[in-house]
Amino acid sequence: MPSEGNKKSAWLERIVKVVEIGRTVLHYGWIPLIIYVGFTRSNPQPSLIKLISPLA
Repeated sequence: MPSEGNKKSAWLERIVKVVEIGRTVLHYGWIPLIIYVGFTRSNPQPSLIKLISPLA
């Protein structure tokens, strides 16, 4: 049976891993989220081709 110290260590490692994954998701997902929110909340909504292509 695992000791109390081992359980705390396992939980701490799991929390650290979740925080690392969360930071990575936030790092790479922040700008696309802002673009998406701006695209869906604007009035009038631009066409998708204008969002993707800078020359359209």
